[in-house]
Amino acid sequence: MIPTGDATAILPTSSTAPITVIGTAAIRDTFDEVCLQQAINSRQAPGVTDVVLNPDAHLGYGAPVGCVMVSPTHIYPGPVGVDIKCSMSLLQLDLPADAIADRRTRREIISAICQRTPTGAGKGQRSVPKSRNVNRTLGRQLVVQGASADVCQQLGIPSEWADRCEDAFHLGHDDSAEALDIRLATLLEQRHMSNFSDKMAQLGSYGGGNHFGECEVVEVDDNRRAREVAETFGLRDGKVAFLSHCGSRGFGHNLASGQFNALQSKFSRWDIPLPAGDRQLVYAPLGTDEANAYLDDMALGANFATVNHLLINALVLEAFQEVIPGTTGSLVYFISHNIARKEIVNQRPAWVHRKGATRAFPGGHFELRDTPFAQTGHPILLPGNPRDGSAVMVADAGAEKSCYSVNHGAGRVLGRRHAKRVLDQAKIDSELDRRDILSNCRRYPKDEAPAAYKNFEEVLKSVKTAGLASEVARLKARFVIKDASGADD
Repeated sequence: MIPTGDATAILPTSSTAPITVIGTAAIRDTFDEVCLQQAINSRQAPGVTDVVLNPDAHLGYGAPVGCVMVSPTHIYPGPVGVDIKCSMSLLQLDLPADAIADRRTRREIISAICQRTPTGAGKGQRSVPKSRNVNRTLGRQLVVQGASADVCQQLGIPSEWADRCEDAFHLGHDDSAEALDIRLATLLEQRHMSNFSDKMAQLGSYGGGNHFGECEVVEVDDNRRAREVAETFGLRDGKVAFLSHCGSRGFGHNLASGQFNALQSKFSRWDIPLPAGDRQLVYAPLGTDEANAYLDDMALGANFATVNHLLINALVLEAFQEVIPGTTGSLVYFISHNIARKEIVNQRPAWVHRKGATRAFPGGHFELRDTPFAQTGHPILLPGNPRDGSAVMVADAGAEKSCYSVNHGAGRVLGRRHAKRVLDQAKIDSELDRRDILSNCRRYPKDEAPAAYKNFEEVLKSVKTAGLASEVARLKARFVIKDASGADD
């Protein structure tokens, strides 16, 4: 890597323009050879015009987690991943921080949430007593319509929350919902979708691994711009908020796995060369039946993920209201970090694949017209870890250099097996206890401990020094909802 600034560099390739790298020298040292090779393979793949490596980058599926990959001519499932539209959302409550100071109160809220939003790789609404019932008919409707007014009404989701979504719904390859309806009917006849009803029963659940729900206290930065932006975002200094991380659950995994299997089979049958020989970098040229099928499947999974997040937030609010009657809440934002979106890059339409990367449009960007964030830029939700907190940021004009993208969090520095082998369970639990951070887990998952992730302050320093985004607020954890099973994304 060749430094071009205090927090930027380029990674040359043998046959294409170089890769843009965002990260201080300390962060660049966290990129191992496999991660860098995946970035090079992705940049040299057919039709790819830009690749950005963000400070949280690490080994991924074909392309690194923490990268942006742009193509005006091809669609790539790998740089979206198996957890289609894995996302972040933030719910702002009207409660002051001292309302949850008492540990017993927090324990009651944890219990109330866990009675509504199950965790675990295979868990769904049937495993908790106070969830919402999602039958097959409603499931078919929501994966086609996303967060439509009718879907929200049936699930008890405030309809105005749809205005606080990066994308409240996704359309098919021809920009119609009809294409999704037709595609879904075809999928439901296929063997890998025989469990459709069971997957719909996972709506309103977190899953496992790095997915979580986290109760926070908001600390708005003490400067004029941050205070003004926070007001637009709906952030309330010193008040309680709730941050969620999850995606499309088993339904998205089924869709992604089906696509990988189908495309890999065709590459093999037609003897098409794979980029760098990597089966995880299969692709489809836009306009082909294969590309259309993938875009439709991605949209179906993304619609599930959108409604899943909104329902979780509605259930979390309901849980707070059960313990602290009269609590009110509003959605700050819902934003994805595993999706391909059609955007304008270098003055032409292209598919921007964000794998563990977050969209970052600054104020005045044309795509934010007629949104609450047209003047400020939209909220960027960056999870760190319970010990060091998380951040809410807003994009600056310099985000153009990273294809209007930033990292999706801290990024792993230890693999899961390595973390389980070398980290000390007693130290992890005692550290959280000293900071008065509670959890629903009897023992906090070792592979999700703060030490398994990169230095969050250095990650944020990279983003700010590179001129991509500015900090608006910190979120300080008060309790965490997690599962100890393997990662979903």
